[in-house]
Parts: sequence; C-alpha cells; structure tokens
Amino acid sequence: MSNNSSMNKTLEMTRLALLVAMNCVSAYIIIPLPFSLSPIALQTLIVNLVGFLLPPKQAFITMLIYILVGLIGIPVFTGGTGGPAKLFGPTGGYIFGFMIAVTIIAWLKGNTYNFKRFALIGICIGIPVIYIIGALQLKFLTDMNWEAVFLTGVLPFIPLDIVKCLVAAILAKPILKIFNR
Repeated sequence: MSNNSSMNKTLEMTRLALLVAMNCVSAYIIIPLPFSLSPIALQTLIVNLVGFLLPPKQAFITMLIYILVGLIGIPVFTGGTGGPAKLFGPTGGYIFGFMIAVTIIAWLKGNTYNFKRFALIGICIGIPVIYIIGALQLKFLTDMNWEAVFLTGVLPFIPLDIVKCLVAAILAKPILKIFNR
C-alpha cells in the first residue's frame, strides 16, 4: 500500500470515527416529551450531516458502527441507553431508520455542495424514512393505533427536525471544505 493510500484510509477512518462519536454525543442531548416514548434528540442533525458529508457506503458503515456499539450495551442510544432491548424495543426503529436514511441521503445528495438540494433531501426524504421505519416498529411493538403512533412518534418531532436538517445543510459546507483538503 502506498503512503498516499495509507493516508487516505487513515483520514477516512478518522472521519467515520468522528461522526460515530458525534452521533453518540448527540443522543445525550435530549428534550423529554411526557406523552411520547421518544424524546426530541439532537441526533437527526448528526444523521443528516453524516449523509451530507460521506459517500453512501461510508455513511452506511458509520451508522452500522453506531448501532453495533449500542447493541453490545454501550450507552450510546437516546438518553444514554444501550443494548438489544432498546434497539429492538418500541423506539428502536428510529435507530434502524438512521442507517437507511443516511445511505439514501448520501446517494441522492450529489457530488457538489448545494444547500437547497441538501436541505430538501434531508427534509423530504431522510426524515420521512426515519419516521416510517420508527413508526412501523413503534406500531407493531406497542399495538398503538396509527393515530396514536403519528401523534406521539412523528408529529411532535417534525418542526425541530426541519430546523435540524437546515442546520446540518448549513454546517455541511464548511465541514466538506475541511474534509476535502
């Protein structure tokens, strides 16, 4: 392996590790909702950022590593939880949704930064993918009716998730400049 190839691999691994760590930390920044099984978390900002910054394979691997770290019991899921009970519990679908959403976002974002495209992909595709997968698991594990699932597992999160998508799209520009040096 050439020195340049080795350096590129090191940079790639560093980026992935940094984004996994950012996602872990963002799971601790929450606003509990008394009527919902899920709190509002900063994670959707980081999930969008991962999709905006990385190619699809790397974005997928970043979220897969995050999920595996939480699955083995390290408290990296929302509010400092971890383990299979959280991942396969009522709100675990949102976590699985992260992995699918970042891959789709990374695939659709294009090769050059464009705020409008990034924001629209995050808001119109990424967040709905997370909601759909999360709501499906919530529905089938709690036996709530669809209205209750929507009112407690989707609707309260929409306004701040839109804001977090916009912030991620803004942050992507300077971070991509750093990543592409």
